[in-house]
Amino acid sequence: METNISKLITQSLLFTPGPTPTPEFIRQAMAQPTLHHRTSEFESIFKETRTHLAKMLGMPETLMLASSGTGAMEACIATFSSRKILSVNSGKFGERFGGIGRALGREVVEIINEWDTPVSVESIQEALAQHKDIECICLQICESAGGLSHPYKEVAKLVKQHNKDIFVIADGITAMGVEHIDTAHIDALIGGSQKAFMLPPGLAFIGLSKMAIDFIESNPKGYYFNLSKELKNQRKNTTAYTATTSIIIGIKAYFDMLASKNLTITDIYEYSAKIANATRKALQALDLHIYPKTPANSMSVVDSTHAKDIIKILKSRFNINVAGGQDRLKDKIFRVNHMGYIPLHEIAFVINAIELSLAMLKIREFNGEANRVFFEALV
Repeated sequence: METNISKLITQSLLFTPGPTPTPEFIRQAMAQPTLHHRTSEFESIFKETRTHLAKMLGMPETLMLASSGTGAMEACIATFSSRKILSVNSGKFGERFGGIGRALGREVVEIINEWDTPVSVESIQEALAQHKDIECICLQICESAGGLSHPYKEVAKLVKQHNKDIFVIADGITAMGVEHIDTAHIDALIGGSQKAFMLPPGLAFIGLSKMAIDFIESNPKGYYFNLSKELKNQRKNTTAYTATTSIIIGIKAYFDMLASKNLTITDIYEYSAKIANATRKALQALDLHIYPKTPANSMSVVDSTHAKDIIKILKSRFNINVAGGQDRLKDKIFRVNHMGYIPLHEIAFVINAIELSLAMLKIREFNGEANRVFFEALV
């Protein structure tokens, strides 16, 4: 009788692009007795965490909001626009920027591409020339619907050259903590706890430029997402409303871990890039096609007519959870996460299981090619 291997594997491997697995050292930190958020003890943790984040992002200020990343997206559009925004839509989350803008009563100019295609600098230039009253531009650094990387640096630079008063809002939710983000021309950089920081969902970050800070201080807007109120409070190492105490303690534990191992965030960036590059090469060695034209390092995305079957086999036979596609990409792609710390033996197991899945589907014979290419690419 054929053995179902998944029954022998006691722990499921979570390889979806968020939430990512929370490692034991972070779980232990968050399991400590709950602190009240209006105490000097928590304020000290809050201050240290803000300092780490500001240093990592290279921006003058960083806000933490008790919200998902979508809340931070809404906060930024509500704050930095009143009439008209330019939104880049190459996937589910670019689409979301436009949806938020319309819900807030903004006129939305949208550049729409296929979900495997990055925005072109030329299309941004054309939109800015046609629409003189655009107040901010919203785009993803990594569009996680298809694992796509946008040329955000070139776009942001162009925008500022065209009109320095236009705000650049960048969704870095699946890029923050994975790669170095050039914030030279970004005014609001959005992140989330449940991605590379390996924490539960519920905490959003907004890195702010000096221009953004000056605007916020002189233009208070909103109630819960009032960034002026949050900035005033967070400079005092507290929050306007209830803080996500346990998750913030978890963020501190993440940075403490790096220090304890004599690692810098640059080491994490380099490791993530190596894993992503080696994984893509291994998948291509199996004659699988990488979906995005410009892949991000946060995940590897494959388009295949067998995507649904591969996802099913990975789950049922090997207890591995990878993500499928959404909306137009439903049952057409599968996504393998690289955010956070991915141990080599785990990603190697996943790659091996993908090759075995192809053999079970009679697409190609198993010969260990994927793992060979993966490890050779790491050298």
